[in-house]
Amino acid sequence: MISEIKLLEEVNLIIKNAIREDIGPGDYSSLACIPADATGKAKLLVKEPGVIAGVDFAKRAFDYVDSELEIEVLIKDGESVNEGDIVFYVSGSSQSILKAERLVLNAMQRMSAIATKTKQYVSLLEGTNTQILDTRKTTPGFRALEKMAVKIGGGENHRFALYDMVMLKDNHIDFAGGIVEAIAKTKQYLAENNLDLKIIVEARDLKEVDAILEAGGIYRILLDNFNYEDTRTAVETIGDKCLTESSGNINEETLAEYAKCGVDYISSGALTHSVYNMDLSLKAV
Repeated sequence: MISEIKLLEEVNLIIKNAIREDIGPGDYSSLACIPADATGKAKLLVKEPGVIAGVDFAKRAFDYVDSELEIEVLIKDGESVNEGDIVFYVSGSSQSILKAERLVLNAMQRMSAIATKTKQYVSLLEGTNTQILDTRKTTPGFRALEKMAVKIGGGENHRFALYDMVMLKDNHIDFAGGIVEAIAKTKQYLAENNLDLKIIVEARDLKEVDAILEAGGIYRILLDNFNYEDTRTAVETIGDKCLTESSGNINEETLAEYAKCGVDYISSGALTHSVYNMDLSLKAV
């Protein structure tokens, strides 16, 4: 996973681009009817139960638009909320509040939905040693916030992008001529370019698990679309030689069973690509 500094750089880019996209040359609705010196106050209102996420992001977004806006936080990221709860108040320039409103709502509604779903998955894994991972199946341009939301919900982040970890999947393996060839070429490339990156290799069957173990030097083996029996066999075969991860259409009904097979991680794209925004609103008070 990328560093905290790099993650915040990504967040700042999201804010900058979103404000550019939404405001352009000016928020003419506000400019037309609200005096420049008018001040006001608004509340972030919860309209359905879930896990709130994006409060810290909202503070950063408001500050970007107007550093003089004041935020009074009542509910922090990661806390459970119910309909009618007030997460925070924002006060200051009315025009500034309205400029930031849509960005804050768009981000927090999606982040809260992701955090809520992640917490549900985490609860299904209680009593096991398995952790839930996200994937790169994220909204283009919004990945940093979606991965932050997974963490807020109690999950763990997979690699952030293509540059912070090597992950050899079926297409890499086939294009490279096989597992042995793909791993050997990867190790050589990393050594020649002085890159200290962990290597994950996808296995499609137990035979490929054996080949990966024979090659050695692998951080984690991804057991893709394995059934329960083969997953258990693979976990026993791998032992403590490297970490294990299950993936491939694993859902709420199958999550716990895969965890019982003993894998270290289960990755799920559904955490980020199959959620409906949580209902939140910003209301003047």
